[in-house]
Amino acid sequence: MSATRVLCIVGPTAVGKSEVAERVAGMVDGEVVSVDSMQVYRGMDIGTAKIPQEERACALHMVDVAGFDEPYSVAQFQRDARSCIDGLVSRAVTPVLCGGTGLYLDAVIDVMEFPHGVTGGEGRRAYEDLALTQGPEALHALLSRRDPPSAQEIHPHNVRRLVRALEMLDEGVSYAEQHKGLLKRERYYDAAIWALTMPREVLYARIDERVRAMFAAGLVDEVASLRERGIEDCATACKAIGYKEVLTYLRGQCTLGEAEELVKRNTRRYAKRQLSWIRRDGRARVVDMAQQDVEQVVERIVEDWRSR
Repeated sequence: MSATRVLCIVGPTAVGKSEVAERVAGMVDGEVVSVDSMQVYRGMDIGTAKIPQEERACALHMVDVAGFDEPYSVAQFQRDARSCIDGLVSRAVTPVLCGGTGLYLDAVIDVMEFPHGVTGGEGRRAYEDLALTQGPEALHALLSRRDPPSAQEIHPHNVRRLVRALEMLDEGVSYAEQHKGLLKRERYYDAAIWALTMPREVLYARIDERVRAMFAAGLVDEVASLRERGIEDCATACKAIGYKEVLTYLRGQCTLGEAEELVKRNTRRYAKRQLSWIRRDGRARVVDMAQQDVEQVVERIVEDWRSR
């Protein structure tokens, strides 16, 4: 394990991670490093709740690092985020990792080795086209025929991992076998993790309000602009929550109101999975945001960090 210390703030969407992370960073001579799988893409701003440049209280890293039409894997994120963190530490800046994508956080703070095939191959476009024309179920069926153990490991609608698993098979590597190695946790950084939570009914109300605000802020126009630039041909970006539902509306397959309700529902489901990941991981110090105000939460995290 590296001696480098990193401070991590995780939690479900809409719980208030970004505000807490910025405030903490300001008190520990730090800068924020996003660990969000969708904020890496340029142009996907409103739907990913990206803090606008002019409203950022401190430097924010690992956002807008790739075009939405570029293949950008977790292995690439691992490489770039670690380079960013090491650069901050070399300047005596505390890295404050913030986000809700569990795999991306783990890939940075834990030892994870990814096979070459995870970054792309000649078959990627064909597999993505199959998902677009016949649906993710067709990809899952193909993987089930070729590698049943790997198919059991991946949700039938997780296009990105299905494509990855098929690419790996083309290179003679089984996703299931490789995944066993990824589950062996060994720390890469000395990470202290705080998980922000709140009662589910309170969180869900915050999610609904956030989604309403996104639509009011111009989410439909953002997605329409991305559609003109080809986001529907991008298997990863077009499946992001907020974007896939608005694309359904823009195709005339549902009403605007129905699209908004779908975004709320799917975001709530995603938050539930995020909370499950926090419980499974078991390393985080849990902070109930409903029991104290933001200032108290920040003070607690900073005090804990300084006492380590």
